[in-house]
Amino acid sequence: MGNPKALISGASIAGLSTAFWLGKAGWDVTVIERAEAFRDGGQNIDVRGAAREVLRKMGLEDQVRARTTTEKGTAFVNGQGEVVGAFPVEGSDGLTAELEILRGDLARIVLDALPAGVNIRYGERIESVSDPGDYVQVALRSGATETYDLLIIAEGVRSKTRELVFAEEVSRRELQLNIAYGTIARTPEDDDWWRWYTATEKRQVCLRPDNQGTIRAMLAYGSERSIADLSPDQARSELRDIFAGAGWQTDRVIEGFSTSQDVYFDYLTQIKMPDWSKKRVCVTGDAAWCVTPLGGGGSSLALIGGYVLAAFLSQSSDESSTSTQKADNLNISEALDRYEKWMRPIVDDAQKLPPGTPDLFYPRTKMGVGTIRTVIRIASFGPLRKVASRMGHVARTKRELPEIRLVQTKS
Repeated sequence: MGNPKALISGASIAGLSTAFWLGKAGWDVTVIERAEAFRDGGQNIDVRGAAREVLRKMGLEDQVRARTTTEKGTAFVNGQGEVVGAFPVEGSDGLTAELEILRGDLARIVLDALPAGVNIRYGERIESVSDPGDYVQVALRSGATETYDLLIIAEGVRSKTRELVFAEEVSRRELQLNIAYGTIARTPEDDDWWRWYTATEKRQVCLRPDNQGTIRAMLAYGSERSIADLSPDQARSELRDIFAGAGWQTDRVIEGFSTSQDVYFDYLTQIKMPDWSKKRVCVTGDAAWCVTPLGGGGSSLALIGGYVLAAFLSQSSDESSTSTQKADNLNISEALDRYEKWMRPIVDDAQKLPPGTPDLFYPRTKMGVGTIRTVIRIASFGPLRKVASRMGHVARTKRELPEIRLVQTKS
C-alpha cells in the first residue's frame, strides 16, 4: 500500500537521473552506492541530442552552462604540437559539444536537485536478489533485507548486481582499446582547446581543459590485453613502457599520472543485452548498453534513460488512483517494455561504430598517421567542417519524449 517504492543501485548519472524523475512522479526512492561518499571529479563529458531537452525539463540547463569546462574546440596536433586541423565549437554538437562538463560536476548538479524524500545511502551494495514477480527483495551488505516494487540497476559497465540477475544474458564486445584518464597540473602553455595527438603503434594522447585550473589527460592504445586488470602501479609501469618515445607531451602525462590521485584505467567494452528487464528488475545506463567513448553520448543516454523509464512508470498507474492504491495498480512489466522500445533505437544507433573502428583511428605505421592527418586537415576546412561535426550527432531522435505524470513534491 502507499506510494510505489524503487531501489536504485548506483549513484551514477543514470541512477541520479532516474531518482530525480521517479521522485517527481511520486515514487518513494532509495539510492544505494557502494562508494563510501559521493565521487567528485572525473573526466569531460557532454550533453547532446534529446538529453538537452531532458536537462531543460529538469530546470538545470543554466547550472550546467555555468559549470562547463571552458573548452573552445578540438585541435589535432603533430609531434611538435603544431595544429593539423581545428574544429571550434559550432552549435550544440561537433567533437566538442556546446555543453561540456566534468562528470562529477554534472552528477553533483543532479544530486543537489533531487526531490525531498529521495534517500541516498553510501557504502552499501546488494549481495543477493529475490524476485518472485509481485515484489523484489534484496539482501544488502549491511545485513538488512528490504522489499521494493522495482529494482533499477545503474552501476555501470561492470555491474556486479546485473550479474546476479542477468548473468547469462549479457554480451560484451571488447574493442581492444585501453584508456587511462587522469588529472595533471596545468602549465602556462595550456589553453582552452582539446589537444589530440596520434602517434604510431596505435597510441593517442589527449589534453583537455577543465574549470578547476588543471588539465584532464588521456592515454589510449590498442591492445588485446586489458590494462584495467592490472594493479594501478603495474598499469602505470606498463603505460611508461608502451608510450616511450611516442612524442609530443607524452612524457609530461606519464609523469603527471605517477602522482595524480584520480587515474582511472578502462578497457573499452560495449554491453549488449536482449532484454533490459526481468520481472521487477531492470537495468539502465552503461549497465544496460555501454556505448563507450568511441560511440559517444553515454552521459546523454544516461539522462534520457532516466527520464524515459520514469515517464512510462508514471503512466503505468490509473490517474484516478489514490496514493494508497498506486502501488497495487502499477503495470510495471508494460512500463518496462515501453521504456525499452523507446530507448532501443537511440542506443542501437550510438553503438554502431564506423567500419574498422578502432583500428582505423589508431594506426600502427607512420604512413597511417600521415593519412589521418591529411584527412583531418581537409575535413577542418570551413565547408567540410560541418560535415565532420556530424560525428558528434549522438543521442538524437525525431520522436518526442514521452509525457511524464508528475505529482506535487516538497522542494
